[in-house]
Amino acid sequence: MIFKRVGEGRPYPAHGLSSHGWADVPPRQVRLDQLVTTKDTLQLAALLDEDSTFYGDLFAHVVEWRGEYYLEDGLHRALRAALQQRTVLHARVHAVAGTGAGTAS
Repeated sequence: MIFKRVGEGRPYPAHGLSSHGWADVPPRQVRLDQLVTTKDTLQLAALLDEDSTFYGDLFAHVVEWRGEYYLEDGLHRALRAALQQRTVLHARVHAVAGTGAGTAS
């Protein structure tokens, strides 16, 4: 299995980060098998396009919430890494309030 789970949508509260806000988050490595996707479909053109990151961030965006890592943006990057038999992805990880596994709703 590539990801921990394939999700549908974003279960975490809105974080309010803009593109500039994400740019301030330093990238780090995240294991693919720890990620929960927030999208269950992928545009094949985005996966195959070598210039897909030309206008966007070079790193995937991951939201940490309640002990889970949600892949908010960069599904094509994660799948490309998996196809290259890599187990980690370089991503910007933003922790949203309530990240503790035992936090009540």
